[in-house]
Amino acid sequence: MDGMVLLIFLILLYWLIPISLLIVGLVRIKSSPENAKKLLIMAGILFLVGAGICGALLS
Repeated sequence: MDGMVLLIFLILLYWLIPISLLIVGLVRIKSSPENAKKLLIMAGILFLVGAGICGALLS
C-alpha cells in the first residue's frame, strides 16, 4: 500500500507543477510575452519529463 501512495504522489508531483506553469504562462501572455514564452516552454519540458517518468514507473 505504501508503494501505491508513493506512486500517486509522484504522478501528482510530475503533473501538477507543469499544469500550474501552463496556467501562469497563459495568464501572462498578454502582459509579458517573453516571460510567458519561457514559462510555456518550461511547462512543455516538464510535461515531457513527467510523462516519461510516470510512464516508466507504470510499465
